Amino acid sequence: MDLLYWIIGFSLLGGLLSVGIASSFLMLSENHRSIAVPHLVSFAIGALLGASFLGLLPHAIEHTYAVDAHEIGLTLLLGLMLFFVLEKMVLWRHCHSHHGDEHIPELERPDHHGGHHHAAAGPLILVGDTIHNFVDGILIAAAFMTDIHLGIVTALAIAAHEIPQELGDFVILLHSGFSRRKALYFNVLSSLGTVAGALLAYFTLGDMQHLLPYILVIAASSFIYVAVADLIPGLHTRIKPGETLQQIVLIALGVIFIFVTHSTLH
Repeated sequence: MDLLYWIIGFSLLGGLLSVGIASSFLMLSENHRSIAVPHLVSFAIGALLGASFLGLLPHAIEHTYAVDAHEIGLTLLLGLMLFFVLEKMVLWRHCHSHHGDEHIPELERPDHHGGHHHAAAGPLILVGDTIHNFVDGILIAAAFMTDIHLGIVTALAIAAHEIPQELGDFVILLHSGFSRRKALYFNVLSSLGTVAGALLAYFTLGDMQHLLPYILVIAASSFIYVAVADLIPGLHTRIKPGETLQQIVLIALGVIFIFVTHSTLH
């Protein structure tokens, strides 16, 4: 039962923390947001890659159930292909291509992409976000069922990369006609999808422990895909030496944050 409390607590914390921080960024001016968001994105890249290569993949390999290394590699490869296809179908990272530093100000323009300001965009964003949060909940529960420390690291990495996404979602909702209060309410409601996914995984994966290593690898592949395919390309629009150095430092800090958290918890 203690494990269930951990899962519910960090599923709630991750969702509400990212929504809360993202909503607070709306209080900043557009110029300040354009400065802060790329820093958040760089840090999130490091956190995602750190959680994948320092936490999820090692635990998948070291899992109680012996898993062939070739199976781990194949699962990782198939996972990357899966998320590529899902993103193409607009079923996964519905707005990550707009969460890079240069895109946030553009999202705030009513004419951005010609349709994001339309009333229908708001509900569609919420549906996509709820599905994504539901999947995140499954990944968090699977990590906790493997190791509590790994679950905490996974939840923190998810929260880190959710902040710029939630900020982009807030902007779209506001331009879809939502008030700030209504946008916050529905984003909080959407974040509860994480808890629903976590509960489903907890009660269904208990009798399928042999699947946990593969779920951890799928989680790692999703983190790697988001970092490499969705977030890193946005950083390449800033190529000045000083900006590049900042990106490298913040990515390294994200990795160090995961490493220190994981090492301290153990």
